[in-house]
Amino acid sequence: MTEPLLTPDAGGLYCRAGNFWIDPLRAVPRSVITHAHADHARSGAAEVVTAKPGIPVLTHRIGEPDDLTGLDYGESIEMGDTRVTLFPAGHILGSATVRIESEHGTWGVSGDFKRAPDPTCEAFAPYPCDVWVSECTFGLPVYRWPSPREVVADILSWWGACKAADRPAVLFCYALGKAQRVLSELAAAGVTETVWLHGAMIPLTECYRQQGIALPPTLPATEADKGEKFKGQLVLAPPSASGSPWMRRFPKHSAGFVSGWMRIRGNRRRRGYDRGFVLSDHADWPDLVQTAADMQARKVITIHGNGESLVRHLKDQGLEAESWNLRQTLAPAKSESESA
Repeated sequence: MTEPLLTPDAGGLYCRAGNFWIDPLRAVPRSVITHAHADHARSGAAEVVTAKPGIPVLTHRIGEPDDLTGLDYGESIEMGDTRVTLFPAGHILGSATVRIESEHGTWGVSGDFKRAPDPTCEAFAPYPCDVWVSECTFGLPVYRWPSPREVVADILSWWGACKAADRPAVLFCYALGKAQRVLSELAAAGVTETVWLHGAMIPLTECYRQQGIALPPTLPATEADKGEKFKGQLVLAPPSASGSPWMRRFPKHSAGFVSGWMRIRGNRRRRGYDRGFVLSDHADWPDLVQTAADMQARKVITIHGNGESLVRHLKDQGLEAESWNLRQTLAPAKSESESA
């Protein structure tokens, strides 16, 4: 029996033939990092291979590794007895999927990915492989995303209502990826007003701006004039700021939250948000299914989520499929990640 190209171990997803780990969970000698979100990028790897467009945000997050190799999308590198190529994942700026080729076959590995359009990153690029290791954060049929244009129109309508009521519009979203995507979508919709940002978003947003991503003007909320009440103005903040002393500067604000988790209305009510906007940086159910077909794989392995429903569906379609429960074997459960 041919040994699988990837196996779970204490360090993460290990490729014995190439002697490297993908998105390692601890310090390892050699790694391939798919993107800069904290549940995929951790400091401590001596040698790191990643996609060039993601280097600024990655090094901001984990520092400069001893040996950092940036690959253009489609560029290959020999690692042990394998050839590794990175392709756009469409998740956030610089995100990649990993194609591993060896004499025993070809595997494709997603860190996280999406198929919906996003002006801040290159679109997901499929390629044929024998085995597709697919994230499955939203692996239930209920998760089906509206068009980004529709969601942005809803955000603008909510903001307009806040303006009419002289209330601050505080929009909670994850600091890396989601905040910049929201800003870029607002810019594409013609917004030229200054948007106020929580401090955690400032350096990451500048990384995007420096790479030519069109964004509206932004300022740190802490730099507003003393006594500023932010009436009718838009403020972006990470979910961790909700209920914190930082929020006291926005009296009588309306709170919105941008996430795929908002597809379930009960999530918004439980968290106390006035509005929920369904915009995710992950693939929804139809795109998880379609991507499995686009990769032309004979086998699909699901990770990063509850993959049982997708596995059953793919088996019904005639594919070989299984779910690797990395939550038990490698790390704590991935629930509402910073990229949802």
